[in-house]
Amino acid sequence: AYAIHTEVGHHCIGARINGNMARLDERLTSGDTVEIVTSKVAKGPSRDWLEFVASPRARNKIRQWFSRERREDAIDTGRDMLQRELRREGLPLKRLTTEETLGRVAADLKYPSLDAMLVAIGEGHVSPQSVVVRLTRLISQEEEEVAEVPPARPVQLDRQDRPVLVAGADDLWVNLARCCTPVPGDEIVGFVTRGRGVSVHRADCPNARSLTSQPDRIIDVTWRSGKGTSFIVAIQVEALDRKKLLGDVATALSEQQVNILSAASTVGKDRVARLRFTFELADITHLAGVLQSVKKVDAVYDAYRVVPG
Repeated sequence: AYAIHTEVGHHCIGARINGNMARLDERLTSGDTVEIVTSKVAKGPSRDWLEFVASPRARNKIRQWFSRERREDAIDTGRDMLQRELRREGLPLKRLTTEETLGRVAADLKYPSLDAMLVAIGEGHVSPQSVVVRLTRLISQEEEEVAEVPPARPVQLDRQDRPVLVAGADDLWVNLARCCTPVPGDEIVGFVTRGRGVSVHRADCPNARSLTSQPDRIIDVTWRSGKGTSFIVAIQVEALDRKKLLGDVATALSEQQVNILSAASTVGKDRVARLRFTFELADITHLAGVLQSVKKVDAVYDAYRVVPG
């Protein structure tokens, strides 16, 4: 059957040898006349055929069928897993599963095509949770780009408006490093940058430790007591995985009047979800209340600030 045409082989359901019905594994002898019996519906080969198939060409065609079949099954499985995760988080299915949007996420994850990403999800090489996080991040970025925001003009704060005091220098810019997000109460060090003033790090920040090789650029800095400003804080939330967990925690944070900058979610084999949020907080003394609010969310058993190490 496969010697005639690949599709004849895929449609084959039986054979007649010298006019008589015969088993597909019956051996032919020289001079036999063979008639292939086919079906209009391509059911495809059986795996049993690989045990007795005679020609290399037929064997390769049968293997290709099952390879393609496994890929198609993995694509369907991956798509179903992704849609279930979107529903579980209460996210808009139609808006986030267009070919264009999913294709951009696939490219972001370094997959050559959307189907390749769906295969990876279906075969367990990438979690649907990580794809959903990238999807929501992509949509958020697009919304920010569409929004008409007037260009911001950098303004240097007066000395009395800064949360950090720099020893012996009133005219330098002061920037709180995003790598370790220091807040009042943290032990801090200052580093004189080239063209961007003083960068303030937590003392235990890996980047700060690497800067000690340039002691001439280290400068003493202290927190300005009683001075309120906006700080960036990162927290980790650990919970038993359930539907709409990410949305419920985000709602709890929003109710505490914090501005969420980013969110990420992973779920381990133990079904424990680990959510990472970065947000702005106007009053750092409010952080304890924020964490307590998050801990009250159903299935959450711990929430804490993320610091270096």
